[in-house]
Amino acid sequence: GQLVKMLLYTEVTRYLDFKVIEGSFVYKGGKIYKVPSTEAEALASSLMGLFEKRRFRKFLVYVANFDENDPRTFEGVDPKKTTMRDVYKKFDLGQDVIDFTGHALALYRTDDYLDQPCQETINRIKLYSESLARYGKSPYLYPLYGLGELPQGFARLSAIYGGTYMLNKPIEEIVIENGKVVGVKSEGEVARCKQLICDPSYVSDRVTKVGQVIRVICILSHPIKNTNDANSCQIIIPQNQVNRKSDIYVCMISSAHNVAAQGKYIAIASTTVETADPEKEIKPALDLLEPNPNFLCTLFVSISDLFAPTDLGTESQIFISRTYDATTHFETTCDDIKDIYKRMMGSEFDFEEMKRKKNDIYGEEEQQ
Repeated sequence: GQLVKMLLYTEVTRYLDFKVIEGSFVYKGGKIYKVPSTEAEALASSLMGLFEKRRFRKFLVYVANFDENDPRTFEGVDPKKTTMRDVYKKFDLGQDVIDFTGHALALYRTDDYLDQPCQETINRIKLYSESLARYGKSPYLYPLYGLGELPQGFARLSAIYGGTYMLNKPIEEIVIENGKVVGVKSEGEVARCKQLICDPSYVSDRVTKVGQVIRVICILSHPIKNTNDANSCQIIIPQNQVNRKSDIYVCMISSAHNVAAQGKYIAIASTTVETADPEKEIKPALDLLEPNPNFLCTLFVSISDLFAPTDLGTESQIFISRTYDATTHFETTCDDIKDIYKRMMGSEFDFEEMKRKKNDIYGEEEQQ
Protein backbone atom coordinates (compact mmCIF):
# COMPACT_ATOMS: atom_id res chain seq x y z
CA GLY A 1 0.00 0.00 0.00
CA GLN A 2 0.96 3.63 0.56
CA LEU A 3 3.58 2.84 3.20
CA VAL A 4 5.49 0.49 0.89
CA LYS A 5 5.41 3.18 -1.82
CA MET A 6 6.78 5.75 0.63
CA LEU A 7 9.54 3.41 1.77
CA LEU A 8 10.53 2.54 -1.79
CA TYR A 9 10.42 6.04 -3.24
CA THR A 10 12.34 7.60 -0.33
CA GLU A 11 14.88 4.74 -0.56
CA VAL A 12 14.68 4.19 3.18
CA THR A 13 14.47 0.49 2.25
CA ARG A 14 18.27 0.59 2.00
CA TYR A 15 18.28 0.56 5.80
CA LEU A 16 15.45 -1.93 6.41
CA ASP A 17 14.79 -5.62 5.85
CA PHE A 18 11.21 -6.90 5.56
CA LYS A 19 9.60 -10.29 5.72
CA VAL A 20 6.13 -11.18 4.53
CA ILE A 21 3.33 -11.82 7.05
CA GLU A 22 2.37 -15.46 6.47
CA GLY A 23 -1.41 -15.23 6.49
CA SER A 24 -4.33 -12.82 6.09
CA PHE A 25 -7.55 -13.88 7.81
CA VAL A 26 -11.06 -12.60 8.43
CA TYR A 27 -13.52 -13.37 11.23
CA LYS A 28 -16.99 -14.80 10.61
CA GLY A 29 -19.37 -16.42 13.06
CA GLY A 30 -16.78 -16.93 15.78
CA LYS A 31 -14.17 -18.52 13.49
CA ILE A 32 -11.42 -17.20 11.23
CA TYR A 33 -10.94 -17.94 7.54
CA LYS A 34 -8.24 -17.14 5.02
CA VAL A 35 -9.16 -14.03 3.05
CA PRO A 36 -9.89 -15.10 -0.56
CA SER A 37 -8.61 -12.56 -3.07
CA THR A 38 -8.14 -14.59 -6.28
CA GLU A 39 -10.58 -16.53 -8.41
CA ALA A 40 -9.05 -19.87 -7.35
CA GLU A 41 -9.16 -18.95 -3.64
CA ALA A 42 -12.77 -17.78 -3.99
CA LEU A 43 -13.85 -21.15 -5.36
CA ALA A 44 -11.90 -23.08 -2.70
CA SER A 45 -12.88 -20.93 0.29
CA SER A 46 -15.06 -22.35 3.07
CA LEU A 47 -16.11 -18.78 3.86
CA MET A 48 -18.94 -18.92 1.30
CA GLY A 49 -21.53 -21.31 -0.10
CA LEU A 50 -21.34 -22.65 -3.66
CA PHE A 51 -23.49 -19.99 -5.35
CA GLU A 52 -21.91 -17.19 -3.34
CA LYS A 53 -18.48 -18.40 -4.48
CA ARG A 54 -19.49 -18.10 -8.13
CA ARG A 55 -20.87 -14.60 -7.66
CA PHE A 56 -17.80 -13.50 -5.74
CA ARG A 57 -15.54 -15.01 -8.41
CA LYS A 58 -17.34 -12.90 -11.07
CA PHE A 59 -16.84 -9.84 -8.88
CA LEU A 60 -13.09 -10.52 -8.56
CA VAL A 61 -12.78 -11.00 -12.33
CA TYR A 62 -14.52 -7.65 -12.81
CA VAL A 63 -12.16 -5.95 -10.34
CA ALA A 64 -9.07 -7.53 -11.93
CA ASN A 65 -10.12 -6.30 -15.38
CA PHE A 66 -11.23 -2.85 -14.21
CA ASP A 67 -9.20 0.03 -15.63
CA GLU A 68 -10.32 3.53 -14.68
CA ASN A 69 -8.88 4.79 -17.99
CA ASP A 70 -10.78 2.27 -20.14
CA PRO A 71 -14.61 2.68 -20.12
CA ARG A 72 -14.95 -0.72 -21.83
CA THR A 73 -14.11 -2.34 -18.47
CA PHE A 74 -16.83 -0.48 -16.52
CA GLU A 75 -19.73 -2.82 -17.51
CA GLY A 76 -22.37 -0.16 -16.96
CA VAL A 77 -20.79 1.19 -13.78
CA ASP A 78 -19.77 4.84 -13.50
CA PRO A 79 -16.75 4.67 -11.14
CA LYS A 80 -17.16 8.31 -10.14
CA LYS A 81 -20.90 8.15 -9.47
CA THR A 82 -22.04 4.56 -8.84
CA THR A 83 -21.82 3.71 -5.14
CA MET A 84 -20.06 0.59 -3.87
CA ARG A 85 -23.38 -0.54 -2.41
CA ASP A 86 -24.80 -0.62 -5.96
CA VAL A 87 -21.78 -2.53 -7.27
CA TYR A 88 -22.33 -5.21 -4.61
CA LYS A 89 -26.00 -5.37 -5.68
CA LYS A 90 -24.94 -5.75 -9.32
CA PHE A 91 -23.08 -8.95 -8.39
CA ASP A 92 -25.72 -10.02 -5.83
CA LEU A 93 -23.20 -10.38 -3.01
CA GLY A 94 -24.44 -11.25 0.49
CA GLN A 95 -23.75 -9.31 3.69
CA ASP A 96 -20.94 -11.61 4.92
CA VAL A 97 -19.11 -11.27 1.60
CA ILE A 98 -19.62 -7.50 1.65
CA ASP A 99 -18.16 -7.44 5.19
CA PHE A 100 -14.91 -9.19 4.37
CA THR A 101 -14.55 -7.46 0.99
CA GLY A 102 -14.85 -3.97 2.44
CA HIS A 103 -12.91 -4.56 5.64
CA ALA A 104 -10.37 -7.33 4.90
CA LEU A 105 -9.65 -6.56 1.23
CA ALA A 106 -10.33 -2.82 0.87
CA LEU A 107 -9.26 -2.22 4.52
CA TYR A 108 -12.03 0.21 5.44
CA ARG A 109 -12.63 0.73 9.15
CA THR A 110 -16.35 1.47 8.89
CA ASP A 111 -19.17 1.01 6.36
CA ASP A 112 -19.26 4.68 5.32
CA TYR A 113 -17.58 3.74 2.03
CA LEU A 114 -20.71 1.88 0.85
CA ASP A 115 -22.46 5.09 -0.19
CA GLN A 116 -19.42 6.69 -1.80
CA PRO A 117 -18.29 6.35 -5.47
CA CYS A 118 -16.87 2.89 -6.09
CA GLN A 119 -13.60 3.78 -7.83
CA GLU A 120 -11.55 4.12 -4.63
CA THR A 121 -12.81 0.79 -3.26
CA ILE A 122 -12.17 -1.09 -6.50
CA ASN A 123 -8.61 0.27 -6.63
CA ARG A 124 -8.07 -0.75 -3.00
CA ILE A 125 -9.16 -4.32 -3.76
CA LYS A 126 -6.91 -4.39 -6.84
CA LEU A 127 -4.00 -3.21 -4.68
CA TYR A 128 -4.65 -6.01 -2.17
CA SER A 129 -4.68 -8.64 -4.94
CA GLU A 130 -1.59 -7.22 -6.66
CA SER A 131 0.31 -7.09 -3.35
CA LEU A 132 -0.67 -10.70 -2.65
CA ALA A 133 0.56 -11.72 -6.10
CA ARG A 134 3.86 -9.94 -5.44
CA TYR A 135 4.55 -11.21 -1.92
CA GLY A 136 2.95 -14.66 -2.02
CA LYS A 137 1.41 -15.73 1.28
CA SER A 138 -0.22 -12.41 2.16
CA PRO A 139 -0.18 -8.77 1.02
CA TYR A 140 1.42 -7.60 4.29
CA LEU A 141 5.08 -6.96 5.11
CA TYR A 142 6.64 -6.48 8.56
CA PRO A 143 10.15 -5.14 9.29
CA LEU A 144 12.67 -7.54 10.78
CA TYR A 145 13.42 -6.59 14.43
CA GLY A 146 10.09 -4.77 14.75
CA LEU A 147 8.40 -1.47 13.92
CA GLY A 148 11.14 0.50 15.70
CA GLU A 149 13.24 -0.10 12.60
CA LEU A 150 11.01 2.30 10.61
CA PRO A 151 12.00 5.48 12.51
CA GLN A 152 15.59 4.21 12.69
CA GLY A 153 15.65 3.82 8.91
CA PHE A 154 14.37 7.37 8.40
CA ALA A 155 16.89 8.67 10.96
CA ARG A 156 19.72 7.17 8.88
CA LEU A 157 18.27 8.61 5.67
CA SER A 158 17.85 12.00 7.33
CA ALA A 159 21.52 12.00 8.38
CA ILE A 160 22.56 11.62 4.73
CA TYR A 161 20.67 14.81 3.93
CA GLY A 162 22.18 16.71 6.86
CA GLY A 163 19.47 16.06 9.42
CA THR A 164 20.33 15.83 13.13
CA TYR A 165 18.54 13.64 15.67
CA MET A 166 18.71 14.56 19.36
CA LEU A 167 17.24 11.83 21.53
CA ASN A 168 16.00 11.95 25.14
CA LYS A 169 15.83 15.76 25.07
CA PRO A 170 13.18 17.21 27.40
CA ILE A 171 11.03 19.82 25.62
CA GLU A 172 10.65 22.84 27.92
CA GLU A 173 8.89 25.19 25.54
CA ILE A 174 7.80 25.68 21.96
CA VAL A 175 8.95 29.23 21.27
CA ILE A 176 6.34 31.40 19.51
CA GLU A 177 6.93 34.92 18.19
CA ASN A 178 4.16 36.97 16.54
CA GLY A 179 1.95 33.88 16.36
CA LYS A 180 4.57 31.76 14.54
CA VAL A 181 6.91 29.06 15.80
CA VAL A 182 10.57 30.08 15.81
CA GLY A 183 12.15 27.31 17.85
CA VAL A 184 12.09 24.62 20.51
CA LYS A 185 13.68 25.16 23.92
CA SER A 186 15.43 22.27 25.67
CA GLU A 187 17.73 22.42 28.69
CA GLY A 188 18.18 26.16 28.30
CA GLU A 189 19.06 26.02 24.60
CA VAL A 190 16.82 26.94 21.67
CA ALA A 191 16.89 25.00 18.39
CA ARG A 192 15.67 27.54 15.82
CA CYS A 193 13.19 26.52 13.10
CA LYS A 194 10.70 27.90 10.58
CA GLN A 195 8.32 24.94 10.77
CA LEU A 196 7.66 22.34 13.46
CA ILE A 197 6.16 18.84 13.14
CA CYS A 198 5.07 17.17 16.36
CA ASP A 199 2.59 14.73 17.85
CA PRO A 200 -0.33 15.85 20.08
CA SER A 201 1.52 15.18 23.36
CA TYR A 202 3.63 18.34 22.90
CA VAL A 203 0.76 20.76 22.20
CA SER A 204 -2.23 19.85 24.35
CA ASP A 205 -3.74 23.31 23.78
CA ARG A 206 -3.85 22.81 19.99
CA VAL A 207 -5.59 19.41 19.80
CA THR A 208 -8.96 17.90 20.64
CA LYS A 209 -9.84 14.44 21.89
CA VAL A 210 -11.70 12.42 19.23
CA GLY A 211 -11.93 9.01 20.93
CA GLN A 212 -10.00 6.21 22.56
CA VAL A 213 -8.28 3.02 21.44
CA ILE A 214 -7.68 -0.14 23.44
CA ARG A 215 -4.62 -2.28 22.72
CA VAL A 216 -3.79 -5.65 24.22
CA ILE A 217 -0.37 -7.24 23.75
CA CYS A 218 -0.35 -10.98 24.37
CA ILE A 219 2.82 -13.06 24.56
CA LEU A 220 1.77 -16.59 23.59
CA SER A 221 3.53 -19.93 23.54
CA HIS A 222 1.53 -21.21 20.55
CA PRO A 223 0.38 -19.93 17.13
CA ILE A 224 -3.21 -18.79 16.69
CA LYS A 225 -5.67 -21.62 16.07
CA ASN A 226 -7.03 -22.14 12.52
CA THR A 227 -4.14 -20.25 10.88
CA ASN A 228 -2.33 -23.41 9.74
CA ASP A 229 0.23 -22.74 12.49
CA ALA A 230 1.38 -19.56 10.75
CA ASN A 231 4.28 -17.86 12.52
CA SER A 232 2.75 -14.47 11.64
CA CYS A 233 -0.68 -13.29 10.53
CA GLN A 234 -3.14 -10.42 10.29
CA ILE A 235 -6.76 -10.96 11.38
CA ILE A 236 -9.57 -8.47 10.80
CA ILE A 237 -12.87 -8.79 12.67
CA PRO A 238 -15.43 -6.77 10.65
CA GLN A 239 -17.70 -4.55 12.71
CA ASN A 240 -20.95 -6.23 11.68
CA GLN A 241 -19.70 -9.65 12.78
CA VAL A 242 -19.56 -8.49 16.42
CA ASN A 243 -22.32 -5.83 16.35
CA ARG A 244 -19.96 -2.88 16.52
CA LYS A 245 -19.36 0.38 14.64
CA SER A 246 -15.64 -0.24 14.06
CA ASP A 247 -13.42 -3.22 13.29
CA ILE A 248 -11.15 -5.18 15.63
CA TYR A 249 -7.59 -5.94 14.49
CA VAL A 250 -5.11 -8.66 15.44
CA CYS A 251 -1.51 -8.73 14.26
CA MET A 252 0.69 -11.64 15.33
CA ILE A 253 4.45 -11.90 14.79
CA SER A 254 7.14 -14.19 16.20
CA SER A 255 10.79 -15.18 16.06
CA ALA A 256 10.44 -15.30 12.26
CA HIS A 257 10.59 -11.48 12.36
CA ASN A 258 13.26 -11.41 15.09
CA VAL A 259 10.91 -9.88 17.66
CA ALA A 260 10.46 -12.83 20.05
CA ALA A 261 12.30 -15.86 21.39
CA GLN A 262 11.91 -19.22 19.67
CA GLY A 263 8.54 -20.76 20.51
CA LYS A 264 6.99 -17.42 21.55
CA TYR A 265 4.41 -15.41 19.62
CA ILE A 266 3.41 -11.75 20.09
CA ALA A 267 -0.22 -10.93 19.27
CA ILE A 268 -1.44 -7.33 19.33
CA ALA A 269 -5.21 -6.80 19.40
CA SER A 270 -6.69 -3.32 19.02
CA THR A 271 -9.96 -1.52 18.40
CA THR A 272 -11.65 1.84 18.79
CA VAL A 273 -13.41 2.19 22.16
CA GLU A 274 -17.19 2.51 21.84
CA THR A 275 -18.49 1.78 25.37
CA ALA A 276 -17.55 2.20 29.02
CA ASP A 277 -16.17 -1.37 29.07
CA PRO A 278 -13.30 -1.47 26.53
CA GLU A 279 -11.96 -4.84 27.73
CA LYS A 280 -15.28 -6.47 26.89
CA GLU A 281 -15.12 -4.92 23.42
CA ILE A 282 -11.74 -6.52 22.68
CA LYS A 283 -12.86 -9.95 23.96
CA PRO A 284 -13.71 -11.43 20.50
CA ALA A 285 -10.06 -10.97 19.55
CA LEU A 286 -8.75 -12.43 22.81
CA ASP A 287 -11.02 -15.45 22.42
CA LEU A 288 -9.25 -16.22 19.14
CA LEU A 289 -5.91 -16.19 20.96
CA GLU A 290 -7.08 -18.72 23.58
CA PRO A 291 -5.56 -16.73 26.45
CA ASN A 292 -5.80 -19.33 29.21
CA PRO A 293 -3.21 -20.12 31.92
CA ASN A 294 -1.87 -23.10 30.01
CA PHE A 295 -0.91 -21.07 26.96
CA LEU A 296 -0.69 -17.38 27.82
CA CYS A 297 2.59 -16.05 29.18
CA THR A 298 1.88 -12.36 29.61
CA LEU A 299 -0.88 -9.89 28.78
CA PHE A 300 -0.60 -6.07 28.68
CA VAL A 301 -3.66 -3.82 28.33
CA SER A 302 -3.54 -0.12 27.50
CA ILE A 303 -6.30 2.40 26.78
CA SER A 304 -5.13 5.56 25.03
CA ASP A 305 -6.84 8.80 24.08
CA LEU A 306 -7.01 9.70 20.39
CA PHE A 307 -6.29 13.32 19.47
CA ALA A 308 -6.63 15.36 16.29
CA PRO A 309 -5.19 18.84 15.66
CA THR A 310 -7.38 21.92 15.98
CA ASP A 311 -4.50 24.08 14.71
CA LEU A 312 -3.78 23.13 11.08
CA GLY A 313 -0.54 25.12 11.13
CA THR A 314 -1.46 27.70 8.51
CA GLU A 315 -0.55 30.62 10.78
CA SER A 316 1.56 29.06 13.53
CA GLN A 317 3.57 26.76 11.20
CA ILE A 318 3.15 24.04 13.84
CA PHE A 319 2.03 20.87 12.07
CA ILE A 320 0.50 18.31 14.39
CA SER A 321 -0.08 14.66 13.56
CA ARG A 322 -3.06 12.60 14.66
CA THR A 323 -2.71 9.91 17.34
CA TYR A 324 -2.18 6.37 16.02
CA ASP A 325 -5.56 4.68 15.63
CA ALA A 326 -6.52 1.02 16.09
CA THR A 327 -5.53 -0.14 12.59
CA THR A 328 -2.46 -2.33 12.12
CA HIS A 329 -1.89 -1.78 8.39
CA PHE A 330 -0.70 1.89 8.49
CA GLU A 331 -2.99 3.13 5.71
CA THR A 332 -4.52 5.80 7.98
CA THR A 333 -1.06 6.80 9.21
CA CYS A 334 0.05 7.32 5.61
CA ASP A 335 -3.06 9.45 5.00
CA ASP A 336 -2.02 11.57 8.00
CA ILE A 337 1.52 11.96 6.62
CA LYS A 338 0.12 13.11 3.28
CA ASP A 339 -2.21 15.54 5.06
CA ILE A 340 0.72 17.07 6.99
CA TYR A 341 2.68 17.34 3.73
CA LYS A 342 -0.21 19.18 2.07
CA ARG A 343 -0.57 21.58 5.00
CA MET A 344 3.16 22.31 5.01
CA MET A 345 3.80 22.52 1.28
CA GLY A 346 0.43 23.71 -0.01
CA SER A 347 0.12 20.88 -2.54
CA GLU A 348 -0.74 17.18 -2.57
CA PHE A 349 2.01 14.60 -2.14
CA ASP A 350 2.43 12.96 -5.56
CA PHE A 351 3.95 9.47 -5.61
CA GLU A 352 4.28 9.49 -9.38
CA GLU A 353 6.07 12.86 -9.41
CA MET A 354 8.56 11.53 -6.85
CA LYS A 355 9.06 8.44 -9.01
CA ARG A 356 9.68 10.61 -12.09
CA LYS A 357 12.28 12.69 -10.23
CA LYS A 358 14.10 9.52 -9.20
CA ASN A 359 14.08 8.30 -12.79
CA ASP A 360 15.49 11.63 -13.97
CA ILE A 361 18.35 11.30 -11.49
CA TYR A 362 19.13 7.59 -11.66
CA GLY A 363 17.54 6.42 -14.90
CA GLU A 364 14.76 3.86 -15.14
CA GLU A 365 17.03 0.82 -15.47
CA GLU A 366 18.60 1.35 -12.05
CA GLN A 367 15.14 1.59 -10.48
CA GLN A 368 14.19 -1.95 -11.50
